[in-house]
This record gives sequence, C-alpha cells and structure tokens, in this order.
Amino acid sequence: MTDDSTMPPPPPGNQPPSGQPAPANSNPNLMPALAHLTTPLGFLLPLIFWLVGKDQSPFADSEGKNATNFGIVVTIGYVVSAVIGLVPIIGLIAILINIAIFIGALIFAIQAFQAAQKGQPYRYPFNLELVK
Repeated sequence: MTDDSTMPPPPPGNQPPSGQPAPANSNPNLMPALAHLTTPLGFLLPLIFWLVGKDQSPFADSEGKNATNFGIVVTIGYVVSAVIGLVPIIGLIAILINIAIFIGALIFAIQAFQAAQKGQPYRYPFNLELVK
C-alpha cells in the first residue's frame, strides 16, 4: 500500500471549483473558429461545428450561424460553377470560377478564424441570412 499523504496536490487552475476535471473543450471560441475555418469546403462542416457548439455561448451560436450561412453561399457558388462547366464552349471557365471561389472563401475564412479566436465577431463582405 502507498501513502497518499505524500503525493503533492494537483496544480490549481486546470480544474473547476467543484473538483471535477475541466472539459476537453475549455476554449469557448474553438467551435466558432473551426466553423469559420471550414467554410471553403461548403456548408456541411460549418453546420456540424455550429450544431455542436451552439449551446456553449451566444457568441458560438451567432458565429456558427454566420459561418454556416457563408458556407451555403460558397456551396451555391460551387454548384453554379458546376452548371457552367456543363456548357461545352464556356465550360473551361468553370475551373477558374471554382479556383476564385475557393481562394476568396479561404481568405475570408482565415480572417474570420482569427477574429473568432480573439472572441471578436466577424461579418463576411457578402452573406445570405438563410439560417437564423
């Protein structure tokens, strides 16, 4: 048998006052930041991150909705580009449109990710309010 009285107490600060261990996701800005970061891939991942994190805080809820809405805009852009790609003569322009959409969404996603990490709200330059 070992004597537990010789063991040093756990360091304070990582545990809540109730004595229970801190949750794995102790950063309240993580879910909205990840939702913003995944917008260039469409709306599905931002939607998942919003649904997982919306009950954490009002900030996570509003930023998750914002990211999901922008993900829907990006997805609409990809669908329009795919339809343009079906036209025989101008279909090659669809590749350039897809690249432009992805690069633009990536730039906005990085800016939104950085703002969300700091706890600041971010508004995309153009967005639809489909999810309220």
